[in-house]
Amino acid sequence: MLRMFKPRLILIFALSVASLQCNAGANSGSTNAGNTSGNGNSAGNTASAPVKYGYEIVHIYPHDPGAFTQGLVFINGKLYEGTGEQGRSSLREVELQTGHVLKKVDVPEPYFGEGIALLNNKIYQLTWQHQVGFIYNADSFEQVGKFNYSGEGWGLTTDGHSLILSDGTNRIRFLDPDSFQVTKTIAVVDGNLPVNELNELEYVNGEIYANIWHDEHIVTIDPQTGRVTGRIDLTGLLPPGDVQDEEAVLNGIAYDEAGKRLFVTGKLWPRLFEIKLKRQS
Repeated sequence: MLRMFKPRLILIFALSVASLQCNAGANSGSTNAGNTSGNGNSAGNTASAPVKYGYEIVHIYPHDPGAFTQGLVFINGKLYEGTGEQGRSSLREVELQTGHVLKKVDVPEPYFGEGIALLNNKIYQLTWQHQVGFIYNADSFEQVGKFNYSGEGWGLTTDGHSLILSDGTNRIRFLDPDSFQVTKTIAVVDGNLPVNELNELEYVNGEIYANIWHDEHIVTIDPQTGRVTGRIDLTGLLPPGDVQDEEAVLNGIAYDEAGKRLFVTGKLWPRLFEIKLKRQS
């Protein structure tokens, strides 16, 4: 009986293999549309490499060299800045043309101020390791509330709906601004490699721009997938010798949506730059 069934078994096996190959070919370009964690960035294997950008300086503005910049926002013609370091942290409104501090509220010790975002006339400010953030009225700077989150707080921005938070890893979390519950998390990757130590954030034309701690590049990120879509090389932006502190690194991105202007600065930098991106590849 075995000899009678052997040719039939071979035929069945061959047909099964062919069917599997056809199915595999049909599914080779698919991704899991329901994956919101960013860990399913299989598209990174086939997606084009990040676009490379250089820069052109459009304008240089004075900046407080004592400001340990952790957050930067420009909206409705006003520049807001969040600064860090224990005992020196603050929220400020700054005059762009002169660098003068127009309004300021100190963050009490022992908190270390971090990123800021403005949404619905409220300014949200993170702290580094205390898992608490402060909420201020954007006009008066009066503190109107607090909120909590897990892990460290580094950068903060908004897409107009969610608060978008970095924590020093390659994760970016989206928080509901009313409940502060996490609604989505993406893992930021360049190809298949995680991009860690994401710092200050800014939402620009549908993408997230992120500083990387102690790095002279800004990465642009797809907020849906976490894929790095571009790298902005800001090497040499601040002239050598302008700062001496090893922690005086690039940090701070603000976008003037109305004027289509991009501003960048750094911790303890004496200058704030308006730049224009120049595509290199």
